[in-house]
Amino acid sequence: MSAPIITNHPLIQHKLTLIRDKNTPSKDFREMVTEIAMLMCYEATRDLPLKEIEIETPITVTKANIISGRKLAFVPILRAGLGMCDGMLQLVPAAKIGHIGMYRDPITHEPHEYYCKLPADIDERDVIVLDPMLATGGSAIDAINAIKKRNPHSIKFVCICAAPEGVAALTEAHPDVQIYTAALDEKLNDNKYIVPGLGDAGDRIFGTK
Repeated sequence: MSAPIITNHPLIQHKLTLIRDKNTPSKDFREMVTEIAMLMCYEATRDLPLKEIEIETPITVTKANIISGRKLAFVPILRAGLGMCDGMLQLVPAAKIGHIGMYRDPITHEPHEYYCKLPADIDERDVIVLDPMLATGGSAIDAINAIKKRNPHSIKFVCICAAPEGVAALTEAHPDVQIYTAALDEKLNDNKYIVPGLGDAGDRIFGTK
């Protein structure tokens, strides 16, 4: 099992502190989640293969590198994962987008899938699953289960805050899925929220609470 990769770049950590603040308004929260996702995309795509081609600059003919034919798909877990999608697309605008809808039972805290729409050629793509929070890991596990039924090339999971419990559950269920997070937080509380966390990311992104 791979340990989670914590993207501790100063710009990410600075913006993370701002979105943790309960007084940050939805507009600023949403913008900074987009910015954090864009910065995290840089790390999550670090291993994309390159190939050398010949081009002509204004000065001379030279050889240079481009990405070698790898196709990406971003799959946000609804609804909070949508907040990370635009930031990822700013760096990889050719990626296709899938959507998986999950909701958490308020009593049992168990995830339930209510929607799944993935690109038709998902089996030709490397998939990056997006969700700001990795709490219990239930939603991430179920979403990845649904994606694996379509046989993608590979799957990564990118979040902003993770709880140790969620990391342990996800790595046990899917040891082949690399986790990227901006922070590994302390624990889950009795209501299965991440401590210190940043609250309900969906409500804060969309201003519904």
